[in-house]
Amino acid sequence: MRLHSLDLQNIRIHDSFWSKHVDLVRNVIIPYQWEAMNDRIPDAESSHCLENFRIAAGRAQGKFYGAVFQDTDVAKWLEAVGFSLACYPDEELEKLADGAIDLIAEAQQEDGYINTYFTVEEPDGRWTNLREGHELYTAGHLMEAAVAYYQGTGKRKFLDCMCRFADLLCETFGIEDGKIHGYPGHEEVEIGLIKLGCVTGRGKYLDLAKYFIDARGVGENYFLKEMSRPGYKRIFPELMNYQPEYSQSHLPVRQQTTAEGHAVRAVYLYCAMADLAEAYQDEELLRACETLWENMTQRRMYITGGIGSSGILERFTTDYDLPNGFNYSESCASIGLALFGLRMNQITRDAKYMDVVERALYNTVLAGVALDGRSFFYVNPLEVWPPSCMEGTSRQHVKPVRQKWFGVACCPPNIARTLASLGQYIYAVDEEKKALYVNLFVSNESDISLGDTETHVKLETEFPMKNYVSLRADHVPACGMEIYLRVPEYAQDYTVCVDGKAYAVMPEQGYVRVSVGQDCEICVHFEAPARFLYANPEVRADAGKVAIMRGPLVYCLEEADNGQNLAGICVDTEKGLEEVPSALFGDTVLLKASGQRIVGHHAGEGLYGTKRPEMENVELTAVPYPYWGNRGEGEMLVWIRERL
Repeated sequence: MRLHSLDLQNIRIHDSFWSKHVDLVRNVIIPYQWEAMNDRIPDAESSHCLENFRIAAGRAQGKFYGAVFQDTDVAKWLEAVGFSLACYPDEELEKLADGAIDLIAEAQQEDGYINTYFTVEEPDGRWTNLREGHELYTAGHLMEAAVAYYQGTGKRKFLDCMCRFADLLCETFGIEDGKIHGYPGHEEVEIGLIKLGCVTGRGKYLDLAKYFIDARGVGENYFLKEMSRPGYKRIFPELMNYQPEYSQSHLPVRQQTTAEGHAVRAVYLYCAMADLAEAYQDEELLRACETLWENMTQRRMYITGGIGSSGILERFTTDYDLPNGFNYSESCASIGLALFGLRMNQITRDAKYMDVVERALYNTVLAGVALDGRSFFYVNPLEVWPPSCMEGTSRQHVKPVRQKWFGVACCPPNIARTLASLGQYIYAVDEEKKALYVNLFVSNESDISLGDTETHVKLETEFPMKNYVSLRADHVPACGMEIYLRVPEYAQDYTVCVDGKAYAVMPEQGYVRVSVGQDCEICVHFEAPARFLYANPEVRADAGKVAIMRGPLVYCLEEADNGQNLAGICVDTEKGLEEVPSALFGDTVLLKASGQRIVGHHAGEGLYGTKRPEMENVELTAVPYPYWGNRGEGEMLVWIRERL
């Protein structure tokens, strides 16, 4: 039986680390993004996505503007709103969202179809370009949003709209004669259909998701056939030399062993594969998920939890190819990685998946939004030299400062929905076996249904600043319960006490199981000192370099603390790291290290010369990677040369 997350209504976060980010969503990010989608942010790129819906609904006149998937910005914003309202009811916000839903309903066509690009610009072009048209991708995000809004408010209007759309998809796609035998160019609708099917009990939605997965990469490639048809209209010039690997359609999914192509598409596909493997008890599909996870996280993932090495086509490349200064590591890709890991953890009950989920959430996902909630990163490099981030170069996609908005703005609302739903990652529950899994150390109070009993859990911690966790369980079922405490990969000297008495620590699949027969308090303590890490020698970009981590947080050097030319710095790993509590960024721990930097120039010798550079001793200051770029434009470096 698969574990499940708590309903967001039943968990209240009050955490010294996470609350400032979670509270930012409802107080700043959601209102800011509403203004951005209405083109009311000065000097920001235009969105036009709500205006597109107004045009499609007949409320306004004009032409469609933006990417073919512009509708998804509204969808992910509404999903974030649904999650937020589940935790924090807000009449004004709900009224605003209801208005957006009314607009979507008005734009819906008589047969259930919703897509402003094809409704406004190409009404006869439906389903003729699954490779590039993003119709199914957009449908999936709308479905996810409708489910979240229904669960957060109990209102069915949006959900019913999306059921009509899903019914249309069931009539349009499938193996039967007369239906389109294709599948999405950008995976996502599979996730939406699965969620919609689970909420409504309509098994045909899961069956259609299964069809899309089973058909992918089987026989003659659908997208290559589609491109050969007379009148095929290309949308994205960069896909002129199309390869099926880009869309993970080069092989049947059960035969895929390496993470290939566009990173966001890949992890959304893997999420659906995991869901369907569990729903249909498909062991072969689950094994494929495990194989792909292993390849992706052990050979193709950055230390920050970023994925997607290439700025060209935003894609995976090959094993151990992890460049730091011109990688892509899209925020959406790390969000998809976390969603995939969450599913795999709930299916297998193995904590190794949550180790990666935690890494992605604490680093790349958080780095994607400024501490004021009003600017965003789309791309998450591990090394930045601002003057080199030039148009027409291999670094043109790298931004040295967060942007107010993007013409293609999939990442900002994706970050919003992720932070608004943080509660889904903290616990996992097995009601039948009356078991609670503690996955993230985030202070909260939660109500957990275990059979006929409502158990109240209060978790208190100052993690990751301090590595101490107190878990109070009240109203424990009369027959008892099991509490599984995650042991992070970086934890040392992990101890557990139950009501003040030491409890034997014998981890299994990354958890310590504590059997509880009555109300109790469990205390966990471990050491997680700052440490230097080395990359696998096959990672050529990191040869001779070290990175710094403390607990789940990756650290970096910034120009603001260490001056210019960070590449000219080397760190002395023999002298260790000093942890310094600081009020910077709203309470954090800075790390101090000893090192040297190159000084002076090759005076009189020009660009190259025989004179050996001079070195000077320096004290280095490292800050958490998720907070870089919050003090103005400057250099940043994660992998530092080691002094030998």
